[in-house]
This record gives sequence, structure tokens and C-alpha cells, in this order.
Amino acid sequence: MTLPPSRTPRPPRRRAGPLAAACCAVLSLAILSLAAPARAADLATAPAPAATAFSPPPESKWQFSAVLYGWATGINGNLGIRDLPTFPVDASFADILSHFDGAVMGSFLAKKDNWTLFADLFWSQLSASKSIDDGRGTQLDLSQRLLIVSGAAGYRLPIGGPGFDLSATAGFRYQRLTADTTLSSFGGILSVSETDVKDWLDPVFGLALQYRINEKWFLNALADVGGFGLPSSSKLTSQGLISVGYNWTEAWSTAIGYRALYTDYESVTGPRANFRYETTLHGPFMSIAYHF
Repeated sequence: MTLPPSRTPRPPRRRAGPLAAACCAVLSLAILSLAAPARAADLATAPAPAATAFSPPPESKWQFSAVLYGWATGINGNLGIRDLPTFPVDASFADILSHFDGAVMGSFLAKKDNWTLFADLFWSQLSASKSIDDGRGTQLDLSQRLLIVSGAAGYRLPIGGPGFDLSATAGFRYQRLTADTTLSSFGGILSVSETDVKDWLDPVFGLALQYRINEKWFLNALADVGGFGLPSSSKLTSQGLISVGYNWTEAWSTAIGYRALYTDYESVTGPRANFRYETTLHGPFMSIAYHF
């Protein structure tokens, strides 16, 4: 580009030598180094952004389920009292229903992280009467109550994917069998009553499965074994259960399944005070659960 003709041409500028260029570069760096702290000080006066604190994952909460169920039990096995020979027992649910007085059945489950706690209660009462034709109007009345209380804790095993919870369990099962017998004659003028109670407590170990098929359907299964002939325990007890259920809402579900409970117990407290109880309670069941 040429200068305007109205101006007197200026003599050409001389280019700086290498030494002058180096001095200018050093001077520029010095100025920048002096300006940098000032700029940093200016930035420091502005409010620093708050440091992002590490937020641990929210603590999981306990989940609870209260269950009411009906178990249509039949019974098979052998019973023996005193020094009499054992006799077989084979009664279907229809047979038992004709002598059924009442029952209470329910369970409770609590779950958090890898831990599961659950308890189960079963109580039933049966009664029967038999008239004896001996000319004295003798009648035999029998009432029997069975109580089964179970409790266990389970820890989830590190196998399976989401929705597949397989837990190793350890707990107890308490059974109490009460029999009331009344023999009366002459319209009840003469009567003899006797109550016999047998109870035992078994340690049990097993596996429990909770499998979520999808958002609505689920599968539950349980198996355990215990007793082992320990003092005040049965020779052997075992249980198996499997059910399939449906979640109607987040709070309510129902299930249907099959359950079997085997017990081999014997008590000898004297020459004529033997009691032998080897039975299997089994049958289908239905349940309704409230989750909270």
C-alpha cells in the first residue's frame, strides 16, 4: 500500500536485529508474567463454584409383606401311642374337612438388601365323636390341635441376574400337638378326660427362591431340612413349597401353589408312654399378600 501523495514520504524503518527481537520477547514474557497474578487475583475475587460433593447411593429401605393363606391339607403316615402298634393314617382334605373346626394361617416377610427374614404360623383344630354301643350310652370325644411356628433368616447368594433372588436360609420350626380325649357314659354323668401334649423344636436349613418373571408375574419356592435327631427335636423334618403369583397392584398380590411338610418324631418317656408321629401334611394353598 502506498502513502497518500499529499504526505512527504517517510524514510523506511529499520528492521530490528536478532538481539533486539530477543530483548522484546523477554520483555513481553515479563509483562505477561506480571499480569498473570493480577488476572488470577481478579478471578479469585469472583465466587468459586461449589465443589461437587460425593453423594452415596440412597440407603435401601426395609420391604415388608403380610400374607394370609389357606392350606387344604391332607395327611398321610403312621401314628402310634403308648405301647400299641402304629396304625396308618390316610386322610384327604375332604375327609379332614368333615371334622374341621377352624384354622389360622399366615406369614410375614421382611427384606432389605441381601437379607430376608420371614415367619410362618399354622394352627388348626379338628374334632370327632364316636358313640360306643355298650348299653350305657358311652361316647368318645376327641379334639386335636396342631400348631406350627416357623422362622428363618436368609442371605442372598451371588448368583442369577436381576429379579432372581436365591437365598441360603437357617431357622427353626416348632410343632405342638395337643389331643383332648373325653370318655363319657350315662349321658355324661360319668366321664373321664385326658389331655396329652407333645411338642418339639427343630433347627432347619434350606434354600428360598424369589423369581420375578416380569412386572406382574412371580415365582416363589422354598425347601428345607432339619431335626437331625437332636435332643427335643425330631428325627427328621423337611418341607417343600412352590407357588406362582400375580401382582395386581404395587401393594396387593395373590398366589397359588403346593406345600408339603414331612415330620418323623418319636418320644419315649416310659414303658407305656410312647408317642410316634411320622406324617406328611400336603396339599394346595392360596394366598393374598399386602406389601408395604
